[in-house]
Order: sequence, then structure tokens, then C-alpha cells
Amino acid sequence: MNIPFLSGLFALLAGLSTLRAAPVAHPFLCTDSAGGKVAIVSADGKIEWEVAAKHPQDCWKLPDGNILYCHAGGAIEMTMAKKIVWEYKAPAKTEVHACQPLPDGNVMVVECGTCRIVEVDRTGKIAKEIKLPVPPAAVKLHNQFRGTRKTKDGHYLVSAKGENKVLELDGGGRVLREIAVPGDVHEVVLLPNRNMLVTCGDGHKVVELNPAGKIVWTLNENDLPGHPLRLMAGLQRLPNGNTIFCNYLGHGHLGKQPHFFELTPEKKVVWEFADHVNFKTVNQIQLLDVPGDVTKGEILR
Repeated sequence: MNIPFLSGLFALLAGLSTLRAAPVAHPFLCTDSAGGKVAIVSADGKIEWEVAAKHPQDCWKLPDGNILYCHAGGAIEMTMAKKIVWEYKAPAKTEVHACQPLPDGNVMVVECGTCRIVEVDRTGKIAKEIKLPVPPAAVKLHNQFRGTRKTKDGHYLVSAKGENKVLELDGGGRVLREIAVPGDVHEVVLLPNRNMLVTCGDGHKVVELNPAGKIVWTLNENDLPGHPLRLMAGLQRLPNGNTIFCNYLGHGHLGKQPHFFELTPEKKVVWEFADHVNFKTVNQIQLLDVPGDVTKGEILR
């Protein structure tokens, strides 16, 4: 028996086992609404960049390296040196909870209060305005709208938070359909198969809907041991089929569990992030090791 050969083989197998067992970790950009910051965090959990903002919601790292984010009063694009290169200031008595960079260089912004989507050009002027259906008077301004995305076909998917439904509008603003969901929807993402993945806020649930609006996958409040769903906010679908879900810890849950987790389609948690010293409520996220141009809809969030 060749003892050195066997020893080498065992060492190789042990090395491969260690490689397979390497923990999942990603660098990411995120917003912390209650913590009042936008931040970039390395794969080993260290804050590499951050900027203060009032209740920031959406955030994007652009192809040129700049950071775009929206906050309570508008939206800002800044360099990594924190120089503001573009800004949109929303009207008084409004709140902004969603933004998106578009292929033509404009930025889509959604306003509560005015109940509208605006596409703002590089000079800060409104290039396009889409009026949204005004919610019932019982829906407070803060609860009107959340995550909104313009799709590659020019439609708008709107999270009508206070009415527990998703709106689909065509490019001219005509409402094509309204889809009731089991909770105060915070995010809706169109998947490559045309299904929609929807986080249901304080409904403590996530649902995937097929093109007919039928639920084909559900994540319920207590499906994940040790990870009860709180307010389900932002999400990102990854190329491997896993999904990052932001578990917003406001409303009485600060510091009690991870801010977000990566979940397989079979509902196995493969990565989680919890830093309760530097973060309070992570509500939106973009992983920075996933290739793709956010202005072309190549990042699914």
C-alpha cells in the first residue's frame, strides 16, 4: 500500500470538503431606513462606505460606480467620493419610497402625496409624469406606495402598500390590472419567467404569482426556524435561483434577528446578515458580486 499516496489523497479530499463547505457571503449596498444611512458592506461584514440620509428606501450601484438612492424628500446620485452629481427634490408634503435608474439615463421616482411616477432627466427636470390612482382617504400618505419598477416592456409595477395590491400600468399610465396580495405590499419584482415575486410587508409573507395572478410559491411567517418573518421589504433574485429577502426589524423587533437572509427555492437559509451595532432596519439591498447593468434591468430587484 502506498501510504504517501493515500495521505495525499485524504488531504485532497479534505481540502475539497472544506471548499464545498465554505460559507456563503456577499458584498452589498443597502439602505437602513430607521438608521438613516446608505452603506456598502464587504463580504466579511465591514462597512466600506456610508452616507447619512433621511429614511432612505431604494438604492442602486450604477455601472459607472456611482450610488443612486432615494430618501424621504427625493433622490440623489453621488460618486464614491460623496460628490452629488444629480438630485431630484420632491414637492412639499410628499414622501419618496422608490426609485430606479432607466436605460435612457433618466431616473424613475415614485411620490406618495402627489400619487405619481415621474421620470427625471439628467438636468433634474421631469421628462415624463404618470398619474397613479389615488388611494382611499383612509390610506395615510406614508402608506400609499412602496417599491415600484419599470419593466423592459415599458410597463410599471407598483406596490400599492395601503391597499394590499399590485398595480400594473402600461407606458401611458393606463391601469391594466390590479392584483390583491395578502399584506401591505412593499416590493414587486418581475422574474424572467414573467412571474412576479411580491413581499407582503406586515402580512409576514412572500408570494410568487404566475402571469395569471395565481400564487405558485409562498413563504409564510414561520416557515424558517429561527427566522420568523417580520415586515418583508426589499428583495433580490440571484442567478442561481436563490433570493435575498430583507426582514425589516422595525415595529418592535430591533436587534432580535438577522436583517436579511439568502434563501433557496426549497426554503433553506444559506446566508444571513446581522449587525445590530451599525444597522437598525435594512429595507433594500443590492448584492455587489452579481454581474449586470442595473439600468437595463439585469439585476432582479
